[in-house]
Amino acid sequence: MEIYQVDAFTAKAFKGNPAAVCLLSELKEDSWMQNVAAEMNLSETAFLYKEGDGYNLRWFTPEHEEELCGHATLASAYVLWETKRVKEDKEINFYTRSGLLTARKNGEWIELNFPAEPEKKAEASNIIINSLGVEPRYVGRNRLDYLVELESEELLRGISPDFKALKDLKARGVIVTSKSDSKEYDFISRFFAPGVGVNEDPVTGSAHCCLGPFWQERLNKDEFLAYQASKRGGVIKVRVEQDRVYLGGQAIMILKGVLLK
Repeated sequence: MEIYQVDAFTAKAFKGNPAAVCLLSELKEDSWMQNVAAEMNLSETAFLYKEGDGYNLRWFTPEHEEELCGHATLASAYVLWETKRVKEDKEINFYTRSGLLTARKNGEWIELNFPAEPEKKAEASNIIINSLGVEPRYVGRNRLDYLVELESEELLRGISPDFKALKDLKARGVIVTSKSDSKEYDFISRFFAPGVGVNEDPVTGSAHCCLGPFWQERLNKDEFLAYQASKRGGVIKVRVEQDRVYLGGQAIMILKGVLLK
């Protein structure tokens, strides 16, 4: 089975968010996929299997199967086009645990069509306040994550979370966001998910399914250029249209190989 490693939401090697993409010729057991994801030890490993007019797509962290993942979907689309399994002018259908997702090429960028995941105001729990070590301006929650807005980019960049404490939070993770100090970006974010085995995710596409609607209300616009301020860093184009969020990103292949077991 062919397996690839792709840096997603970046045009530079060793930036963005690395994902493994495994192309399956036959269906595999969940336990096998989880073992491969643990072996790859990346924030996400994607498994693709041809299904009808598209591909069945599943995502695994080193510890859990995920409901929704942006960067590994971007990486999957990139691999399918790069290996000529799909023509570059053809849109790709992905059948996932979050429904039908699509990807299409737009020049050097790939655009994903994802569901919006808006948050609702929630209580700022002691776990969030104590583990982040900052006072939130706002706290919200959707079906996947908590969202925490901070007063400034400086506060956001300076966070050094207590991951052990944050692991007790009953959610996939915590999105932390603020307006950008730079005119280049509309907003910035970071994402912490120790509960699923990822202390800080470098660039999180699915988090922007929440961030898009959140900043749409506050900035009174529908299109954004966003930056995720992890150590590796990554750039995401975000466009909100009703109950869908379009995520734009670039990608670069780092490694290709063959799984022997």
